[in-house]
Amino acid sequence: MPHLKFTLDEKDRKIISLLHDNHDISQEEIAKKVKLSQPSVAMRIKKLKERGIIDQVFGVNLNKVGMYLAKVMVRTTNTTKILNMFRGCPFFLNGFVVSGNENLMLLFAGEDLASLESIIDCRIRPDKDVQSADFNIIISSIKDYVMPIRIVERSMNKPPCGVEYKTCPAYSENRCFGCPATNRYKGSFW
Repeated sequence: MPHLKFTLDEKDRKIISLLHDNHDISQEEIAKKVKLSQPSVAMRIKKLKERGIIDQVFGVNLNKVGMYLAKVMVRTTNTTKILNMFRGCPFFLNGFVVSGNENLMLLFAGEDLASLESIIDCRIRPDKDVQSADFNIIISSIKDYVMPIRIVERSMNKPPCGVEYKTCPAYSENRCFGCPATNRYKGSFW
């Protein structure tokens, strides 16, 4: 995947830094700090957004809501298949194809450890294209960790991944809250 390089000048870097530190800062405040007019700041922000250099993402502060964050390192012969397996999953935050023996890193968030474990044990490890899966819980983070979490309505009878609750051993043994996208979800966050 080719990466386009953009040259950022000192003012662009300062604007990005100010937005990072306070996403509610006004363009007028930025203009004063970078010694530009407010319209110039607005134009620079617009260009940074158009180029995809900055973006605004809304999410949930995982530290504040008591969610568990799981990092799963997977060795697989089919990264695309495993990533596609979780495209509609509310627990799935993001996936990264990485170098090394484990060639896929997946991030999941959930309100209980058992539900997160069941995703790994019932979906990833049994897959014929998976050689190994290492499941780790993030214990703490230095900064607040805000991630976009998909809040879904509980209107589906069948989860987006296609696994029926009747055939899921973790759900039937009450080791998992189930999928938040279904009306069978037993948790309280989604």
